[in-house]
Amino acid sequence: SGRSYQHRRGWIVDRIRQLSSIFCIDVCAYAVMSNHYHLVLKIDLAAQQALSPFEVIERWTELFSGNPVAAKFLKGDSLSEGERIQLDTLISDWQERLGSISWFMRCLNEDIARKANREDGCKGVFWEGRFKSQALLDEQALLACMMYVDLNPIRAGIADSLQASDYTSIQERIEEVAEPATANISLKPLLQFDGAATAAEQSGIPFHFADYLELIDWTGRAVREDKYGFIACSRPKLLLELGISDDAWITS
Repeated sequence: SGRSYQHRRGWIVDRIRQLSSIFCIDVCAYAVMSNHYHLVLKIDLAAQQALSPFEVIERWTELFSGNPVAAKFLKGDSLSEGERIQLDTLISDWQERLGSISWFMRCLNEDIARKANREDGCKGVFWEGRFKSQALLDEQALLACMMYVDLNPIRAGIADSLQASDYTSIQERIEEVAEPATANISLKPLLQFDGAATAAEQSGIPFHFADYLELIDWTGRAVREDKYGFIACSRPKLLLELGISDDAWITS
C-alpha cells in the first residue's frame, strides 16, 4: 500500500513498559519486529505476594473498570459482611492475575489490536494466534534466550549494529548507559543486571552487564549460513565504540 506501519512497533514497546509497571512482572528483554515480537519476562513473586488490598485494587483498576464494592473500599465506605466476602474474593483473583503472564499478554495484545483496528477502520482478529511461551529454567537458557531476542534485528539483516537495532531492549540499555539523563524515569526500568553469584542473592538478571555486552557483541559477529545478518568485523568493540572509560563503566 506504500503506507508505513512502523509506529505500531512503538505502541507495543510503550504498552509493554506500561504493563510492567502495573503487573508484578519484570521485562528482561524485548524485540519488536515488523510482524512479530519477542519478550523475556520474569514474575516477581515476592512483589506480588506483598501487595496490599489497596494496591491490588488500584493496579487492577488501571486496566479494567473494577467493581462497585472495590470502589466503596477505596473511598473508605463501610462494607456489609457480604460485600466484604465479595471484596476478598475479588482481591484474591486480581492479585493472582497481577502475576500472570497470560493476563499480561492478554492486556498487551488486546490493546494493540484495538488501536490497529481503530486506525484501519475495521473489526476482527488482528493477531494470527495466541502467544507461545517457554519456561527458562536455568541461567544458560535465560542467557541464550535474551541474546536470541536482542540479536533478532541483526540476524534478520535489518540492523548492522546493536545501537541501530530499533525497538529492542539492548538498544534501550545501551542508550541509558551512554546518556543516563535521557532515561524515562516515569516508567519502571527494565530488569537490571545484578551479577549475583547465588540464587539467594539474586534480585535481577544474574550476569554483569559488561559481560553480557561483550558476549552479545562477540556472538553478533559470528557468521552463520542460516542467518541473513551479522555485525561486521570491521566495527570496533562496543565499549570502545561508546567511549566509556573504565571508571565511568564501573560507576554505571
